[in-house]
Amino acid sequence: MLLPEATHAAFALLLSGDAALWGIVWISLKTSVLGLLLAAPPAVLLGYAIASYRFPGRRIAIWLVQATLSLPTVLIGLLLYLLLSRHGPWGSLHWLFSQPGIVLGQCIIATPVLVAFTLAAVQALDPRYADTAIALGASRWRTMLTVLHEVRFGVMAAVISGFGRVISEVGCALMVGGNIAGETRTITTAIALETSKGEFAQGIALGIVLVVLALAMNGALMLLQGDTRSAGAGA
Repeated sequence: MLLPEATHAAFALLLSGDAALWGIVWISLKTSVLGLLLAAPPAVLLGYAIASYRFPGRRIAIWLVQATLSLPTVLIGLLLYLLLSRHGPWGSLHWLFSQPGIVLGQCIIATPVLVAFTLAAVQALDPRYADTAIALGASRWRTMLTVLHEVRFGVMAAVISGFGRVISEVGCALMVGGNIAGETRTITTAIALETSKGEFAQGIALGIVLVVLALAMNGALMLLQGDTRSAGAGA
């Protein structure tokens, strides 16, 4: 199938409300969002803690966070496969080739991104914000909330980057999920499958969905940043 024909067929699939295609999109969104929601609170807290406190081994912790950003997702998938397999230590969970297994993988993949971005955002903030809060009698919890509010756009960028990382990865989802139709077939694993079969229309359609999601999330962040700056300038 030529590219123009495949692209035309892809848009026809999208506009026709093809149940199989939109079912794949739903599974991807559900597993990615759940993984991100589970990873975000502890990852943001960890990023804040590493940036704000001095402790033995802090440089090693920062190095490990940065290093885990480069881990191939297929390696994470391999490790999870061994852990979740029947004879693995987590085999009793029966999460291999299931959506909970994919969610666990997405959570692990998103965590380094969230930690690293939050760490960078807090480190870039003027330390006088935290010092002022402490001087005014704020508790550690209140000080943390104040700092995170000041770097909220950095945290939001972390969440968006984490979402982009998990919804676009293929290695872990394929190994842990098994690409089972209607259950664990995600956008990326479906694209890989359809391409290998020489069926490009659905792959292009799913690729368009990924691009639209990326543009929508980054556009929303830019609009929010612009509205906030305009409000601040007007004040």
